[in-house]
Amino acid sequence: MANVTAKKVAVIMGSDSDLPTVKPAIDKLKSFGIEVEAHVMSAHRTPAQASKFASEAKANGFGVIIAAAGKAAHLGGVLAAHTTLPVIGIPIKSSTLDGLDALLATVQMPSGIPVATVAINGAENAAILAVQMLALSDDNLAAQLDQMKKTMEESVMAKDAKLQQELGC
Repeated sequence: MANVTAKKVAVIMGSDSDLPTVKPAIDKLKSFGIEVEAHVMSAHRTPAQASKFASEAKANGFGVIIAAAGKAAHLGGVLAAHTTLPVIGIPIKSSTLDGLDALLATVQMPSGIPVATVAINGAENAAILAVQMLALSDDNLAAQLDQMKKTMEESVMAKDAKLQQELGC
């Protein structure tokens, strides 16, 4: 594991049932040596708690907030409304509309309240985007990202070489 970066990432879930979907983001962040705090907060059921957390997040050492929610998915917007930190939304697939409702709710933010949004259930990409944001001011994280990209490239090239050998091309 890498040295722990100075900035933490908050992973806020609208429900504890979101944890299986969000866990890859937590694991990916930890693999980069980033301290993670995960909480369950609701834009509708605990709005005061969510706004308090977001308004204090910067002072509490966070650099990015990841918000995972399904259905109405207002959590990312509520958090973004109360902080200047970047907020990344993960729309969670539910039985209702297969997550399209959450995707649309997450990306349709009013001017001045941006929420970067990844694919439905795109937790790992949310984590990587958070790392990229933190890497703007952390050379160690930037180097780890460079290595991750190189490793991905080498993996694809190895798979292609194996395919070529199997096909006799």
